[in-house]
Parts: sequence; structure tokens; C-alpha cells
Amino acid sequence: MDTFECIDIPRAETLIAEGAVVVDIRDPQSYQQKHIKNAIHLNNETLHDFIQSADMDDPVIVCCYHGFSSQSAAGFLLQQGFDQVYSLDGGFELWQASRPDLCDKS
Repeated sequence: MDTFECIDIPRAETLIAEGAVVVDIRDPQSYQQKHIKNAIHLNNETLHDFIQSADMDDPVIVCCYHGFSSQSAAGFLLQQGFDQVYSLDGGFELWQASRPDLCDKS
């Protein structure tokens, strides 16, 4: 995959069930209040460790507030060597509205 793909919630659920990693790039307070279950909070402080420890072959789904900032972050992760990177259409706001049972608090 040379470019990231924007995906909808059903596709994201399938990828998560198959082992995709979800990274949440929202601010720390928003992440702590609620996030997609098992999502990893990714920011400038945690990015280096994530890249060092992640399996570059595992699919990564990037989640932001509404699905816009995640596109830039997805492109960045591709440049770092990840093979399969996706941006979640609608971001966390749409996910929370349609899948509240698949959200967690820190």
C-alpha cells in the first residue's frame, strides 16, 4: 500500500477483529474521557516509542475527532515504514455515536 485508505466504521471493525491496531491522535483529555476500546494514545511524546515497538506489518487505523487530522497522521505513519495505514472516516465522534458499546475510558 503506497497510500493510506479512508475507511468506514464497518470496515474498521473488521480490521480490528483481524488484529489491526487503533491509534488515537486526539488530545490527552479527550482520549482519557473516552476512546475506542484498546486504542493507543499517540502524540508527540509517545510517537517514537510506538514506532520503535510496533510491528510495521500490522494494519494501523488512525482516529482523530472527525476524520480529517487522521489523514495527515496516516500519511506520516506510511512514511515511517508502516505497510497498511487507514484513516477512520468520521473519526471518534462518529464512532462514539454509532458504536458506544465499543468505547472505553482510561
